[in-house]
Amino acid sequence: MAAMSAVVFGLSWWLGLYLLARDPRKPVLVLAAVGLTSFAVVVALDAVRHLGSSLAGTLSHLEVYLVVVPGVAWFAVLLELTRPGDTWRGRIGETSAVAIVAALALLGASMAGSVDGPLRTGHWVMFAVVSLATLGAMGRMLAGGRRPSSVTGSVVLATLFFALGNAILVIPLGLVPNWLALASTGFDVLLLGVAVALWDSFDEGQALRADMLRSFTGSVVVAVLFGGQVLVGMAVTDEHAALSVLLFTSLAVAIGINVMADPLAGVLDRLAFSRSPTLRADRAALRRTEAALPLRSDNPLDGVDDETFVRLTRRALGHYGDLSKLVASPLTALPILDERLARRGAPDQPLERANELRALLADRIAALRPRDGGEFGTTEQWRHYNSLYFPYVVGVRAYAQNATAAGLDPVAKRAWQWFVTEVPQRSLHNWQNAAARVIAADLRGSRVTAVDHTS
Repeated sequence: MAAMSAVVFGLSWWLGLYLLARDPRKPVLVLAAVGLTSFAVVVALDAVRHLGSSLAGTLSHLEVYLVVVPGVAWFAVLLELTRPGDTWRGRIGETSAVAIVAALALLGASMAGSVDGPLRTGHWVMFAVVSLATLGAMGRMLAGGRRPSSVTGSVVLATLFFALGNAILVIPLGLVPNWLALASTGFDVLLLGVAVALWDSFDEGQALRADMLRSFTGSVVVAVLFGGQVLVGMAVTDEHAALSVLLFTSLAVAIGINVMADPLAGVLDRLAFSRSPTLRADRAALRRTEAALPLRSDNPLDGVDDETFVRLTRRALGHYGDLSKLVASPLTALPILDERLARRGAPDQPLERANELRALLADRIAALRPRDGGEFGTTEQWRHYNSLYFPYVVGVRAYAQNATAAGLDPVAKRAWQWFVTEVPQRSLHNWQNAAARVIAADLRGSRVTAVDHTS
């Protein structure tokens, strides 16, 4: 059973860290990572408890509270899928719902006292809270908007498994054979992680297979190298409890180092090159660009409808200042970029295409500027230009915490003051979406013209 527990632990731990590494600023990825990694911790604690640990009683009392975390986190993920976004702001309703569900689930855990059977009232309360909340969130997600069919199917299937089975409670309670519970929950964990990763890749317009396969392969290699040695030790000695702790901690560290290699490299750079900020920045840019390359697809714009093209344009505009994000953008496949690269004799390389895409976006943003000769205005005809040029090209961050106008030129300072005093953040967001539609229509027309010209 230790080997089966190690497999399920490694899978859920890897998926959680993989989602977190994709973008730690996205709430949906952070919440999914919390659910998956906490699930892994519960699997590890339960395995140690069943191997005769002297702390079995203490672990049982601790585990009954920890089993609440994955269910609440997955409930929060489903709520987040109904209103995707990039920040934590504007989520008062969702946060309140998650807090209520968490409080009720923890109440059930305190009533149960431990994960040891038989089933008690507290266990039934935990089952009911997680099941009803998750099913309700799933219904809201399905009614809340269009998603790719593969993602919706995966989420529905994973949610049904999780909500109706509450497998994380089934494992410690021993209601079914341990091997069956672990095998079924391992399958469920895989669905959960892949569904969220698919949603995020669709949202970003990125490919997923190559990047996820590389991460999974590397994690399997290090898990076998480190965990295999401990399993051999468990097979030839009687110190199962102590070695099981070593098994799970070794897997956690090995997989963590593999998946989080880029952030860890950044930490090491800050320590080793503390007096060379330029060198650190250059190394960070190279790492981000390298990591973005597997997220490119061979024919990213084939079969893309108008609405998807608008979404990809909006994403590219939002990533204007991040070259590593633009490298993975499907818009780097625009035929007009071929013409622009050929015109200036630049090589057809990923970084060159990303730079050219940024220049193309800058040109299209500049084309939105009213032709009245002024540098800045606040009338309605300036809205599209202002909403893209100052936040993305100039870098005006009017709504950031503790943001100031220090370092901005006089025109940008006027824009910053206008945003802060007269423009609600929601209005700016709406103007940016409208401006992205204008630019997307222009790029779409350029794409068709370029294809007709080359055919």
